[in-house]
Order: sequence, then C-alpha cells, then structure tokens
Amino acid sequence: MERRQRPQKKRHPIRNIIIVLLLALIAGGTAYGMNKYQSIKSTVKTTYKASGATKLRNASAVLQAKKPVSILLLGTDTGALGRNFKGRTDSMMVVTINPKTNKTTITSIPRDTAVNVPGFADYGVAKINAAYAWGQSKTAITTVQKMLNIPIDFYAIINMGGMEKIIDEVGGVTVKPTLSFRYGGYTFKKGVKTHMNGKKALAYSRMRDDDPKGDYGRQTRQRKVIMALLNKSGSVSSLLNEDFVNSLTKQTQTDLTFDDLTALATNYRKATQAKNISTTHIQGSSATINGQSMEVASKSELQRVTNYIRKALGLSQATTGKIAQMDTDSNSSTSSRESSSTSNNNDSQHNGF
Repeated sequence: MERRQRPQKKRHPIRNIIIVLLLALIAGGTAYGMNKYQSIKSTVKTTYKASGATKLRNASAVLQAKKPVSILLLGTDTGALGRNFKGRTDSMMVVTINPKTNKTTITSIPRDTAVNVPGFADYGVAKINAAYAWGQSKTAITTVQKMLNIPIDFYAIINMGGMEKIIDEVGGVTVKPTLSFRYGGYTFKKGVKTHMNGKKALAYSRMRDDDPKGDYGRQTRQRKVIMALLNKSGSVSSLLNEDFVNSLTKQTQTDLTFDDLTALATNYRKATQAKNISTTHIQGSSATINGQSMEVASKSELQRVTNYIRKALGLSQATTGKIAQMDTDSNSSTSSRESSSTSNNNDSQHNGF
C-alpha cells in the first residue's frame, strides 16, 4: 500500500481572516472618531448569528474572565456574491487563544475526515464537511466537540470571496509555489516567487486533485497565501474604510458579538501575533468507505490532537471522543497507511505531550 506523504513543516502558520480583520477593525476603530466607530459597530453586528449548539461552557464568561478561548473557523466557497451560507465547508480549523501564555494554536481538520455526524446516524459514516451542510454551524460545532472532547466557545464562517477582496485591498500577495501546476487559467511554477491578485491567489489555494498530497497539500498552500497576506496587512489603517468593511461583512457570519470582539482585541491581541502561533492538523489514512474516499484518523492520533487543544486551553487531559474512530474492516478498503509517527505530525512549534 502506498504511503501518503505528510505536508512539510512550515515556518509560519495560518491565521483566519475574519478574526484578523475584525480584531483589527475593533482595535483601530476609535482612531477614526466615535461616529466612524459606531458605524463599524453597527456593520459588524450584521454578521452575528447564534449557532443554536449546546456549548460545553459559558463562552462569554470565559472571555470576560480572560481565560483561553476556542473558536471553530469554517471556510466555504458558496454564496460568493452574497450571504448565502449553505453547502459543505471547504476548510475547518479549531483556534485557541490563550492570553495567559500569549499563545495561539490552530488545528486543521481535513474536510474528508471520516465521522459519524451527531443527529444523523441514519446517514452512516460521512465526511466531516457534511456536518455543516446537514445542520449548519450547530451541527459542525457539536461534531467537533464530540469528536475531540473539547469545548468550542465560538464559531466564525468566511466565504472565500471575502479573502479575495482582502487580498486585492492590500495590493496582492507574493508567494513561492510549493509545486508546479495549472489551475483556473493560471500557471504556477515551483519555487518561483509569484505576485498574485485575489483571483489568482484563490486559484493557487483551491487546487486539490493534481496535488500528490491531496487536501493536505492544499492546506499547505492556503497557509502560504494567508501568511503572505498577514505579513502585508500590518497597517490597520489601509483596511479601515467603510466600503471595505461593508463588503467584508457580507462574506462572514459568527456568534461573536461586538462586545466579544472588543474583549478579544483588548485582552488577547498579543497572543495572536505571528511569532506566537503554532499549528497542527489531524492526520488520517486514506480509505474508501461506502464508496467514498475519506481520511480515517486513528484513536492515538485523535488523542494527540485532543491533548494538544486541551493543553492550549489550560484544561486537564481527557480521553478523546469516539465518533471519528472507525472500524473500517467491513465497509472500507484502505488505500494508504496512517503516518507512523504522530509526534512530528504538525506544521510548526509543536513540542509534544
């Protein structure tokens, strides 16, 4: 059986666009006077939508007490021209922000990770990106909480059209491609620094089928684009204009209130600096289940990720969840083995437990 290569370690990890931009807007809003600040506050409020999920703790109380928080970040390609947050999620990440240690962690969950989605038992084993399609943010949150035995305090969704808008707003980004390929009418050459506008950067980020590392390779490319963007967007004032804010809010949805975002900007900002961020991802082995190609994570791998996130949240270690531990003998065929070493299964700065 052919072993799937793991993504190479990256020197810098990803940060989610909605958190970066909204924190920047909240933190910098007062510099533009109370009228502008109130306008931004009113606009940001339009992104709010409660998930309806049963949270494992009082998220607002955790935030007000300046304790570590977790945010489930969801990315989607649907509704690029408006706020139509339907369909399956292209990306899913659990972010922890710890103001006591001034550290942020980001854990990527591959969209093809095999799970039993809570509340949809009759559907059988499914890819985790179906959780949002079947039950929106409520089911996505519930699935991640049960899979990893971790609390999800808040969620945030951004449409890829929002990232395209941001990249264009800062004049594009320069990225050195990790492999050569053609996609979306664009050509990319491995190792050659390439300046990309929003559309080209999204094409670079979206390609999946021709990447020998599959979705793991795509995640690596997404990290490159977003880190290039973050390294360029150091000037908050360049992004603070009303037209831009209005455009961005059409591409985002979250249960973070304006007050929650203000608390994050006030008390958690240092933890989100690039030098303080580390990432990892759930590594699975490829298998065909019920006729679909999925990524099956072992119990030991899920436990590693559970430990990683709970430690970042300042919580005691606990047994990982079970809904992603599959007995694939009867209904699947494995096409690649799980990586044998989980201690190195990360993207940067992971010291193990």
